[in-house]
Amino acid sequence: MSDIRPEPGAEEGKQETRYASDPDRLFLPPDDDLAPNRPGEALRVRLAEQPRSRAALWCARLLGRRPPEDAWHRQLLGEQAVGTALDQLTAGGWHVIHSVPVPPAAAIGHLLIGPGGVLCVATHHVRGARVRVAEEAVAISRGHQSRPYVREIRQDARRASYVLTRGCRFRVEVRPALAFVGAVDVELDAALRDDVRVIRDEREVPLLGRLGGVLAPDRVERVYTVARNRRTWLRA
Repeated sequence: MSDIRPEPGAEEGKQETRYASDPDRLFLPPDDDLAPNRPGEALRVRLAEQPRSRAALWCARLLGRRPPEDAWHRQLLGEQAVGTALDQLTAGGWHVIHSVPVPPAAAIGHLLIGPGGVLCVATHHVRGARVRVAEEAVAISRGHQSRPYVREIRQDARRASYVLTRGCRFRVEVRPALAFVGAVDVELDAALRDDVRVIRDEREVPLLGRLGGVLAPDRVERVYTVARNRRTWLRA
């Protein structure tokens, strides 16, 4: 990121005053605007592009197979639950962008931008399971699964930080966050570093609205303007 230079102090005030009416936002083509994305937009597209009849899905389940569509539907429910809760924060000066596309075929579930900074939120639907979040892996009791969710969300946050810093021309720190939906219990390993925020249930999402003291309103608007532009992420 050697090509990113902070704005000179003498110019910072001038730059800040234009963010609320940023021309980058005024001239953003509708097809490039990510703001209208619904929670789970990428999953909706995937399900629409690979339709299978109910009979085909029923036959697969009868044969003991687990159609990927089942997992996609569960994940979509989780994205909708967390996304709806995040959208409620907009009254407090926050912005939310759902399903941010990251090349070649990934997506950041939710990007929360506001007074408390920028959070990269990954949602996991774990209805009825017990979850243990550790540095090396997230263990899920149902099916004795283990997933590298902590490593993945840190990678997404670092990637988002680089992209937004490049686009905003000032340093943008992005904090990783894991949100679980439907868990019976979520336990944090004592060795888990505190850089990852863990949301044990979608009902804890409103607590994020209490965060503050990181970004001034003008910078919140600038980060949001850059983040909502699909082209910002093309070289992510």
